[in-house]
Amino acid sequence: MAKHEHSGAATGAIVTGIAGGVAALGVMAAIAAGAMTVIFARTVVTPPTKRAEDVEILDNGAVTITLSATIDSMTPGRYSFWFDQEAGHARVGEILSYTADTVTRQLLGVDFGVLDLARRGRFSGWFFLSPQELGFPFSDISVETELGPAPAWLIPAAGPSARWMIGVHGRAVRRQETLRAAPVFREAGYNSLLVSYRNDGEAPATSDNRYSLGDAEWRDVEAAIRYAVNNGAREIVLMGWSMGGATVLQAVTRSSLAKFVRGIVLESPVVDWIAALKFQGTVNRLPSILDRGVLSLLSRKWAGFLTGQASPIDLKRLNFVSRAGELRLPILLLHSADDGYIPVDAAAALAAARPDIVTFEQFTTARHTKLWNYDADRWNTAIGRWLRALD
Repeated sequence: MAKHEHSGAATGAIVTGIAGGVAALGVMAAIAAGAMTVIFARTVVTPPTKRAEDVEILDNGAVTITLSATIDSMTPGRYSFWFDQEAGHARVGEILSYTADTVTRQLLGVDFGVLDLARRGRFSGWFFLSPQELGFPFSDISVETELGPAPAWLIPAAGPSARWMIGVHGRAVRRQETLRAAPVFREAGYNSLLVSYRNDGEAPATSDNRYSLGDAEWRDVEAAIRYAVNNGAREIVLMGWSMGGATVLQAVTRSSLAKFVRGIVLESPVVDWIAALKFQGTVNRLPSILDRGVLSLLSRKWAGFLTGQASPIDLKRLNFVSRAGELRLPILLLHSADDGYIPVDAAAALAAARPDIVTFEQFTTARHTKLWNYDADRWNTAIGRWLRALD
């Protein structure tokens, strides 16, 4: 009998040990999930200091470059190509040939850096690095924001004009992104004011150095509107790329100066940050429960010590699918079904909800904020046609 009692006690100890182990694993899994949620949330709002170089440089000559085959490197068009961790910049053109693993493209030029020594790089939609490359007169100016002076470029129309375009770049890039729009707006008689905004690496930073996804950056766009009005603007078109699109939408619905805005152009815009963040969670293989955790962290004041935010973000206020009825201005919406970063669904939903004011130009193949790069003629034609319709 003592033997059986001993055996039962041992079995109980084993069961207890297993239960404890399972509980410990559960705690560890919960801790890991929590850490992943915090890391993802912090990444969303933290300006990057380093960009992933996801394309391998296999060979290059005077006028060609051979790269590993990726979605970006295999997409037709003209692009910036950064290498050596931003120390080098080249421009690549159309695809000349490809295999299952490689692609050879035109090498249009190396602006700086030593391409022969580089092993990896990344594609960008900027293409132009300075307004000087466009061949138009321009001025380096400062827009006075509540945080201090923010640098901007002013490219005047060919003749006197009270029409202005204000270009607002996207997340993790700078105002060079907006240079592609200056020629078509200048042709239509617009001055172009291409601005920087808080925490983009050029404009003054906030105390927390965190993005607000448009929820605070719009105040710098308002400052740009004020600058334009003080310098003769009477009709303004706001154009925003990606997060810049979210910022523009906040400006026209929250600024007292929105009365000077006559239209909006949105390129690859975020019109619903909730949908965009859920998509990024899926891309990064986060379970849906962690998606909800990320949204909660970004929008709760108590979570600031985890994300580094001084103030929470009102994600519902950044959803212009649900707020479509509040929009009053004509909108040209340019987005690609193959964007790869911000899904086209929200843009399509906004267009469907407001066909009375939204002109939707849907591309295919083009990647995020690279519609001009993929098909400049179509991009310029769509904007020019829409601008003429505003008259």
